[in-house]
Amino acid sequence: MSGSVSAAAVPGAVRAVAAVDLGATSGRVMIGRVGDDTLALEEVARFPNGPVERADGWHWDIDALWGHVRAGLAEALRREPAIESVGIDSWAVDYGLLRGGELLAEPFHYRDARTARGVDAVHAVIPFEELSRRNGLQFLPFTTLYQYAADPRVGEAEVSVLIPDLIAERLTGRAVAERTNASTTGLLDVRTGEWDSALAEALGIPASVLPPLVDPGETIGETPAEFGAIPVVAVGSHDTASAIVAVPLSTPNAAYISCGTWGLVGLELAEPIVTDAARQANFTNEGGVDGRVRFLHNVTGLWLLSETVRAWEEEDGAPIDLPLLLASAGAVSPPARLFDANAPELAAPGDMPGRIAALIGADRPGRAGRPMFARIIVESIAAAFARAARTAGGLAGREVDVIHLVGGGARNALLCQATADCAGVSVLAGPVEATALGNVLVQARALGCFGTDASLEDLRVRVARAFPPVRYTPRGSVVAEPA
Repeated sequence: MSGSVSAAAVPGAVRAVAAVDLGATSGRVMIGRVGDDTLALEEVARFPNGPVERADGWHWDIDALWGHVRAGLAEALRREPAIESVGIDSWAVDYGLLRGGELLAEPFHYRDARTARGVDAVHAVIPFEELSRRNGLQFLPFTTLYQYAADPRVGEAEVSVLIPDLIAERLTGRAVAERTNASTTGLLDVRTGEWDSALAEALGIPASVLPPLVDPGETIGETPAEFGAIPVVAVGSHDTASAIVAVPLSTPNAAYISCGTWGLVGLELAEPIVTDAARQANFTNEGGVDGRVRFLHNVTGLWLLSETVRAWEEEDGAPIDLPLLLASAGAVSPPARLFDANAPELAAPGDMPGRIAALIGADRPGRAGRPMFARIIVESIAAAFARAARTAGGLAGREVDVIHLVGGGARNALLCQATADCAGVSVLAGPVEATALGNVLVQARALGCFGTDASLEDLRVRVARAFPPVRYTPRGSVVAEPA
């Protein structure tokens, strides 16, 4: 007698899912494989992403992004026909406006200058202090509600969906808002986790454009037949929410830094902290997987270095070897002067070396001065990370005793060591691919790979076993502070 047995019924069987992970500078499609003793990623597609300048400002080339995602999923299924589901995560706050299933316009990039108008319009109706009490968020001028207030087309839309949900809508035909990412819009009630429709209407944002909310682990719909008609599963669709799933938090007082274009520095909590002190420190309460709270502060991260390197490459007309640059930066003496990594002058694309040089009162560096300049950038980011971690601990009544640094920044040994030196506690670096791992693990749990009651802590044990972190011990050196 012959027949087939599902992987779920075979103890120790390895299951496969596809993770679409979209960052602000690049995106990729990964195959995740999960079993009793297996947690592995295979990158099948990587593609560039970034702002494109149009006549009316900075946008995302969503058609190019969608084309890359389609091609990546096709390649994933070619390599691994047994893929059982797809999960999508991306950066936060940006959105697409849909009418009749079609985009009204190319989504704006969060760094577009139009958001300043939205800030003024929103705060003319509701002071930031009251706004923060309702949504629990820090002030960021590109938060979705400010973007909506500056976008006259919102009233023309049937529904507005954030970027990962826009990709999911194109795959399934269903428009939803995954809750962890919805929490970054400024329109989710920090206490109930539901849309604050009264706030939206008070700001002139039709509540009807806010889609139904779903939680990580829920099935949104199925892909078209060309992609196997497999489930599209909601994950922590805010990339930081997925990344925090895969942070192997080693102590109850551990802080985390999810470091890429941005550095998201904070603590995982059971309840939000909505106090005047948290608001004044510009800390935010964003949704995490399983109802956890990501209590954190946004620090400008490797964007500063990548934009500087991009400017130098344009000057040289040739690529720069970043590992070599960082090795050279590590060989020079520590800088005597740093800058504020969150300075507003550094927010937009453009001449990053010139703007940083102005902040530290120096000339724009020639080629010989680039290693020191790169070290100043890295040390300034590290100093900002350390300050944010200390502040998080103080606001939560915890004494941070270790910092877990995940994401692309975990590859940067100079940054990891500088962060340990500045913070005075060990930094445990890795996994690098935390976001994709968190995406994969939430899908795998939804498929029943770990039984019916696997907790985040259970998932993190698997991460620590498969990807042991690298420890950086503080050297006790004197660290410069921003001028």
